Amino acid sequence: MSDRREWLHTKARGLHDGPGVYLMKDADGLVLYVGKASSLRDRVGSYFLSSTDLGPRKQPMLALIDDVEVIETAAEWEALLAEARLIKDLRPRFNVLLTDGKSYPYLAVTTRDDFPGVFVTRDPADPQYRGARIFGPFTSGRDIHEAVDVMQRIFRFRTCHLVIKDGDRGNRHFRPCLLHAIKQCTAPCADRISREDYAADIHRMLRFIGSKRSVVIRDLTSQMEEASASQRFEQAATLRDQLRSIERLSDRAATENEARAWQPEVTIFASDPSAALRSLQRTLEVEEPIRCIEAIDIAHLGGDETVGSKVCFLDGRPFKEQYRRFRVTTAGNDDYASIREVVSRRYIDAGEGRERFPDVILIDGGQGQLNAALEAFSQFPDQPPLVIGLAKREELLWVQDRPAPMRLGRHNPGLRLCQAIRDEAHRFAQAYHHLLRRKRLLDD
Repeated sequence: MSDRREWLHTKARGLHDGPGVYLMKDADGLVLYVGKASSLRDRVGSYFLSSTDLGPRKQPMLALIDDVEVIETAAEWEALLAEARLIKDLRPRFNVLLTDGKSYPYLAVTTRDDFPGVFVTRDPADPQYRGARIFGPFTSGRDIHEAVDVMQRIFRFRTCHLVIKDGDRGNRHFRPCLLHAIKQCTAPCADRISREDYAADIHRMLRFIGSKRSVVIRDLTSQMEEASASQRFEQAATLRDQLRSIERLSDRAATENEARAWQPEVTIFASDPSAALRSLQRTLEVEEPIRCIEAIDIAHLGGDETVGSKVCFLDGRPFKEQYRRFRVTTAGNDDYASIREVVSRRYIDAGEGRERFPDVILIDGGQGQLNAALEAFSQFPDQPPLVIGLAKREELLWVQDRPAPMRLGRHNPGLRLCQAIRDEAHRFAQAYHHLLRRKRLLDD
């Protein structure tokens, strides 16, 4: 047995030092276990060290392993998808995802909808997913959300829970969310794509999940050439863009740079925006990932030149195309009234169902400012998902419907992200306030 383990360890040292899936097999070639790794060489090699302890459930597997087969992938999230497919197909003895009672994430594609959505859920039996294509289970919620994010950059499907009906006249007056602005959604909510073209994108995405990348690239190339020959140039351009995005996935760094290309100064706000957003999601106890945060601030000097600002952060990074400023005309030096006016003006379309609210709305201030914002929102038929306030000095986090504020550690990543967004809203408001003051002085 020690000779066999040594041979397996030697074999592992020769494996690819990159992501992929490994299959542990017994002497009869039966698959005992399927796992994924960011480094096949390191992960597989760790099984055959003398000090390895896999715990009481998996430790007996070591005595049964006779060989290891690996499947290399270009990225960790692709290994995640391959692992889930293999576990579901092979049902290895030492993979117990379906029997250990733990809630694992699944990927649901609501193919019965006019415009199918793509969602991560831990309850695939939920009635809202009846008739949906279900993939999984996946071992990591973080990894499957990353996979959805990458695929959304390619196929531009929706991840919102809006009810979108083909032919609904209200769609043409709806304002699409920021994912459309950064080319991660084709905005069926606003009639920006036909049902047929959207269905074709979803079909290609499903092929992408279930097939090797090379097969998908070959099919897309063939479809692009056919569309071009038939002078369907818009369709050919869409296929070309999807092909280029898929080909760039082989370079993980390039993919990350592409995601940040729309806002180059992102690193000044948070060293790891994704980790900060996950921390904030846990703090606020919300189920869906937080992607879009908007912050409101008021600036004035003794009631003169009162202004409001709205800044927007998407995926933890500033999205300046959606920054807005407001000249407050009715409130004077009443901060609460100013907040009510700015909130009412900014969110009237969302409140009346003509666009989506951001995931979180952050008000610069404490309980009083938060209540002023909530009072303004109460005038609308539709309500925002979550409104919070961040008070200065003590840095207390006030959350709607909670009677007491939250005091977080000063190094808490979610708090630090909120502070950065709040401070950016303050900077933007002050810049506008000083601009108006200078203009008034020059006019005088």
